[in-house]
Amino acid sequence: MSNPEDYKQAGSIYEFTANNINGEIVSLEKYRGHVCIIVNVASQCGYAKNHYAELVELFDQYSESKGLKILAFPCNQFAGEEPGDSAQICQFVQTKNVKFDVFEKVNVNGNDAHPLWKYLKHKQGGTLGDFIKWNFTKFIVDKNGQPVERHGPNKTPKDLVNNLEKYW
Repeated sequence: MSNPEDYKQAGSIYEFTANNINGEIVSLEKYRGHVCIIVNVASQCGYAKNHYAELVELFDQYSESKGLKILAFPCNQFAGEEPGDSAQICQFVQTKNVKFDVFEKVNVNGNDAHPLWKYLKHKQGGTLGDFIKWNFTKFIVDKNGQPVERHGPNKTPKDLVNNLEKYW
């Protein structure tokens, strides 16, 4: 799915593609049957240290046993806190021991937001509006590719364990 106008018609995240951090097109079909956390990340955000550490911990703990997948989308729309290019982002995530999937930098708000993010916001609107308010907004997607929960940066990844257990 590449037409940004089609996101409202999508039946699941599996209809979307995104470029991974190396620029390769990835069909989100590869996540079929897995519970996923989709998160917008920023290396220079104040939340980065704690959230990256906890995302790594969740992935290490649940990727094998429960099939958890984490999809991280760098975004520079909030206070310019992800200014780097793909190579710099790769270097940063390596220092954090990230083994989950990292994608190319995207916009999560506005007309040029990535279609996946338009879909996520359409399915799980925010409290004050559908827009993403800050870095490290997390969407839980069930095994059928349906966005079932949305959590802001004030809810840490480890705080999501009880929520995730409902979908395993």
